Amino acid sequence: MSEERKNSRLGKGLSALIGEYDTFEAPEGASDSVKEIQMLRMAQVRANPQQPRKKFDEKKLAELTASVKAHGVLTPILVREVDHQDYKFQIIAGERRFRASKAAELEEIPARILKTNDLQLLEIGLIENVQREDLNAMEEAEGYQALMSRFGKTQETVAESVGKSRAHVANMLRLLNLPESVRDHLRAGDITAGHARAALASDDPDAVVEQVMARKLSVRETEALVRKMAAGDMNGKGGSKAIDEKDVDTEALEADLSRALGLMVDIKAKANGGEIKIKYRDLEQLDDICRRLSRN
Repeated sequence: MSEERKNSRLGKGLSALIGEYDTFEAPEGASDSVKEIQMLRMAQVRANPQQPRKKFDEKKLAELTASVKAHGVLTPILVREVDHQDYKFQIIAGERRFRASKAAELEEIPARILKTNDLQLLEIGLIENVQREDLNAMEEAEGYQALMSRFGKTQETVAESVGKSRAHVANMLRLLNLPESVRDHLRAGDITAGHARAALASDDPDAVVEQVMARKLSVRETEALVRKMAAGDMNGKGGSKAIDEKDVDTEALEADLSRALGLMVDIKAKANGGEIKIKYRDLEQLDDICRRLSRN
C-alpha cells in the first residue's frame, strides 16, 4: 500500500464517514461527474468551514505532503459545486489531501464533483459507513449528528437508518456535550465511552477525566468518583463528606442501570427499602425517561 493511501486512513474523523477511503465507488445513479475524475485548480477549491475535524496531526500531514510531492495525489478528493465569487468548489471529503497538496505547492488536484441531486447518495454513504466502519465513539456521535444536521433526521429516524436503538443513538449524541479536551481524550483512546458518559454527570468532566487517567480508574470506579465528588469530596478519595460505601452488588446494579439509560443512577439502601435517583441534564433527557416509563 502506498504511503499516501496508508496515511489517508489515519486519524479518521467525520470525513472518513462520507467517502475518504483508499478507493471510492460511486453508487448506481450517481451523476457522471461523480464517477469521473477531474483535475481542479487548487485556487478554485476551499475547505468546508463546518468540517467537524479542526485539528490535524502535523507529523502525519508532513508525511502525507512528502508522499504527495513524490507520487502526486493518488486518491481523488470529493467536492461539491458552490456559488462563490472567490472559488467554485467546496471539499466534502479529502481535506488532508488538499492541505498536503497546498504544502507541496501543487497547482491542481484530482477530484470527483458531487452534484446537488447526489446529496441523497451522500446520505446513503454516510449511513452505510456508520454501520460498517470501526469508528471510535466520537466519530460515531459526529456521524449521527451529521445525519441530523445535514439531512434533517431525528434521533428516531437515525436509529432506524443505522439499525441501532434510539437509546444508543441518544447516548452517543450526549458525548457531543463533553468539553473539547475530554473529546480529544476519547478520540485518542485515553478513555472509553463509558468513562466519558460517567464524566458527563459531573459538573467538572475535565477534573473527572484527569483522575481517571492518573489513577487508571475503571468505568465503575469513575461512576463512584462522580458520586463522591457530587457529595462534596472533590478528590473522590473519601473523607468526612464522602458518601457511604456501597456493596459490590449495589455498585454493579448502578453501573448496569447507568449503561442501559445512558444517565447517572444512584441507589441508596435504607433500613426499610431504599431509593433510586436518576440524574438528567436537560428536558430532552427527562422526556426520554418519561417515554420509556410510559411505554413499559
